[in-house]
Amino acid sequence: MKQFGKILKFELSGYLKNKVFVGITAFLVVAIAIAMFIPNIMEMFKSDDAATDVDKLPIMLVYAENDELSSLVKQYFDNAFSDYNVKIADCTLNDVKDQITSGNAECAFAINSAFSYTYYVNNLSMHDSNTTIADTVLQEVYRVTAMVENGMSHEQAEEIMSVQIESETTTLGKDQMQNFFYTYIMIFALYMVILLYGQMVATNVATEKSSRAMEVLITSAKPTSMMFGKVLASCIAGLVQLIAVFGTALVFYNLNKNAWGGNMIIESIFNIPVELFVYMLVFFVLGFLIYAFLYGAIGSTASKLEDINTSVMPITFLFIIAFLVVMFSMANGNVDNTLMMVCSYIPFTSPMAMFTRICMSTVAWYEIVISIAVLIASTVGIGFIAAKIYRVGVLLYGTTPKIGSILKAVWKA
Repeated sequence: MKQFGKILKFELSGYLKNKVFVGITAFLVVAIAIAMFIPNIMEMFKSDDAATDVDKLPIMLVYAENDELSSLVKQYFDNAFSDYNVKIADCTLNDVKDQITSGNAECAFAINSAFSYTYYVNNLSMHDSNTTIADTVLQEVYRVTAMVENGMSHEQAEEIMSVQIESETTTLGKDQMQNFFYTYIMIFALYMVILLYGQMVATNVATEKSSRAMEVLITSAKPTSMMFGKVLASCIAGLVQLIAVFGTALVFYNLNKNAWGGNMIIESIFNIPVELFVYMLVFFVLGFLIYAFLYGAIGSTASKLEDINTSVMPITFLFIIAFLVVMFSMANGNVDNTLMMVCSYIPFTSPMAMFTRICMSTVAWYEIVISIAVLIASTVGIGFIAAKIYRVGVLLYGTTPKIGSILKAVWKA
C-alpha cells in the first residue's frame, strides 16, 4: 500500500504539473464561462428601437387584387411569419417579381383566391418551409371567410377558429426528450476522456519502457502497485478536469439563469437529478478504469513509442463500436432494444449502455445492480491481469509481441 501511495502521488503530480493539461483545462474553463454569458453579451448589442428591428427583417410581400383579402391574409401572416416584415404589395404583379429579383424583397405570395396562391422567390432554399406554413394559415383564412359569408360575424368566426385545446401529459417513466441532451453530453464526455487519458496511460508506460526506466521501477515496486497507481492517477486527473469544466458551467449558468430565458435544452442539461449524477460518476469511474487498464497493459507490450497507435487500435475500435451502438439507439429513441440490453451487461460496453438506459428508460434495480457488479468484478480482474502483462512486457524488447506468447507468459507469472 505504501508503494501504491507513492506511485499514485507521483503520477498524479505529473498530470497536475503538466503545462498542456493545465492549459487545456484553463482554456475549457474560460470558454465555458464565456459561453454562459452569451445571452447577456448578445443583449448588450441589441437595439432598443423595436421598429428598427422590424425594418431589418427580410420583406415578404402579399399581393391580391381583392384589398379585403390581402388585408386579412397580412393579418394572419404577421403572426405566422415572425421572421419576416410582411407588407401588402400596392403595385402590379410584375413589379412584385422585379422587387424579388432585385433583392428589395425576399419572397411574395400572390393570392389568387381564399384557397389558391402562387409563391414567388428568387432562389428557393432547400430549407424553405414558407409554403407549408402558408398552407396551414390560408386554410384558416378560408374557413373564417366561409363562416363570414354564411352569416357569422368576423369576430365569431375568429373565436371559433382560435379555440385552444387543453391537454396534459403524465409521464410514468422517463421523459426521453428532456433527458436526451445531458445524457448525450455525459456519454460524449466519457468517450473523449477515456480515449484521451487511455492513450496517455499507454504512452507513459511505453515511454518508461523505451527509456529503460521500467526495468528499474519493476524491481523496486510491485507490478500491481505500478499499474493501479498509474491508472488511478489518470482517473483522478480526468475527474478533476471534468469537475473543473462542468463545475464552472454550473456556477456561471446559475449566475446567468434569467438571461437564458427558460431555454428548455439548457435547463435540461443543468437540471440533472442527483441519482442520475451518482450513476454517472459510478459508470464513469468504472468504465474509465477498465479501459485504462487495457491501454496500460497494451502500452507495456510496445517495443517502441511509435508502435502505440497500432497496438491500441483494437481497444479503440471496441470502444468506438460501443459508442456508436449507444448513439444510434438514442437517435432512434429506442434504448431498450435487444442489442442495448445485451451491451448493458458486457463490461466493455455497459458504462455507456446501462447509463443511457437508466437516463432514458425505466430499468429494474436488480438489472442495475447486476451490471455494476459485473463491471466491478471485471475491472478488478482486468486490473490484476494488466499488472501481470505489465511485468511480462518489461522483457519484450525488439520483438513484435504476440497474443499467445503474452497470455502464456502471464499464465506462468
